[in-house]
Formats: sequence, C-alpha cells, structure tokens
Amino acid sequence: MIVRTLVGLLSAVLAVFLAVPVLALVGRAIGAGQLVEVVASPVVRDALWLSLGTTATSLAITVAVGTPLAFLLARRRFRGAAVVELVIDLPLVLPPSVAGLALLLVFGRRGLLGDSLEAVGVAIPFTAVAVVLAQVFVASPFYIRAARAGIASVPRDLEDAARVDGASELAVFRHVTTQLAGPALAAGMVTSWARSLGEFGATILFAGNVTGRTQTLPLVVYGEFEAGDLEASVAAATILVLAAVAVLVAVRLARRDHLVDVASTAQP
Repeated sequence: MIVRTLVGLLSAVLAVFLAVPVLALVGRAIGAGQLVEVVASPVVRDALWLSLGTTATSLAITVAVGTPLAFLLARRRFRGAAVVELVIDLPLVLPPSVAGLALLLVFGRRGLLGDSLEAVGVAIPFTAVAVVLAQVFVASPFYIRAARAGIASVPRDLEDAARVDGASELAVFRHVTTQLAGPALAAGMVTSWARSLGEFGATILFAGNVTGRTQTLPLVVYGEFEAGDLEASVAAATILVLAAVAVLVAVRLARRDHLVDVASTAQP
C-alpha cells in the first residue's frame, strides 16, 4: 500500500512538472489576447510558411532516401550494418549545435565541399536549402528507425505468398510490405516532420536567422525573446506547442487503428 502511494505520488509530481509549463505557456498566449494578431504578423506568417515548406521538402527527401535504407537494414544482413546503424543513430544524440557546425564544415565556403560548390556557383549556407539539409540531418533518423521496425515486423510468409502469385519485388513492396508496415511508416513520418518543425540549433548555425529567408518558427521564438517582445515569443511558441500536440494525437490514433486492425485480423 505504501509503495503504491509513493509511486502514485511521484508519478503525479512528474506529470504536473511536465504539464504546468506547457499549460502556462498556452494560457499566457490566450490570456494576452495577441495570439491571432501575432500569427497574422508578417514575420510570423513568413516564418510559418517557410517552416511548412522546408519541413515538407525535408520529409519528402527523408522518405525517398530513408525508406530503401530502412528496408535494407530490416531485410538484409551485410558487413558494416552495425556501422551504418551507428551513423544513423548519431544525430539523435548529437547536440543540434554540433550538427549545425558539422554541416557548416562540409558545405560552407571553407568546408570540404566549399570550393567545389563555389566553382559551380552554388552557395548553401544561410539559405533555405541549408534549412532543409539541417532538418534532414537531425530528423531523418526518427523515420528510418520507425520504418525499419515496421518493415521488420511484416511476416515474410505473406511476401513470399505474393511472389508465388506472380507479384514482382516492387509490387510486393508496394502492396504488401508498405501496407502492413503503414502505421509504423506513418508514425515515423509524423515524428520526423515534428522534429524538423522544432529544429533550432543546427538551423541557426548552418542557415542563420535571416527574416523571410531562413527564419523558421523556432527562430522567431528566439528572435522575439531576444528583442524583448515576450508576448510575441510566447504566441509563436504556442503555435509550435499546438503543432506538437496535433502530432502526438496523430501518432497515437495511427497506433490505435493498427492495434484494432491486428485484433480484428486475429479473430476467427
């Protein structure tokens, strides 16, 4: 009885600790009555559109490149697989500022590829392209890990049955593997998109904080706070909180639907 009470008390304290700051942020934005006004401001509007555009682009790149890699890791055993997995997981534990500095040392004017890019007239740092690259670097591991787990959970007997029926490898992947691994792929996409939307450290070092050009919503929060406009910073942060809540709800709904489908399939 004492143990249960103690566990419940500690759980309640932690839940309150996690919830109160977020609720205070949202409550401050609503109470100030400036949320609509701030969202309608040119700075926040431009940052919102830039964030949506760059995150959509980075997600498309992540899915296009990450899905084959996830399939390879889930279905094939090859020398160096452990090293590949280590490289994929590395951005998850690297501080974002370190990621931004690393990207700058590769794609910057004095970086490893700087001379080659400059020779063809390409400048990546402090552009929207840099924002996309920073987002792909920090967010793609979330999708790859989820996709790999989802593909690995697909029974190979079902794939083999499709092959016996005459389906090509591409058809098997499209109509069997991705369909059964769909909830995991969707959850990975949503999580990766959310991580891209909230990216700050790598972006500000690699892409800068140029209004209307590389200033995403997290950078607006930082910029408005540094400028002393707390209410604008709180309003912009609330937009990110609402987006995060929407992402978490979407992921949980996808998982619940998957569990319902599995349960209905298992019934005789």
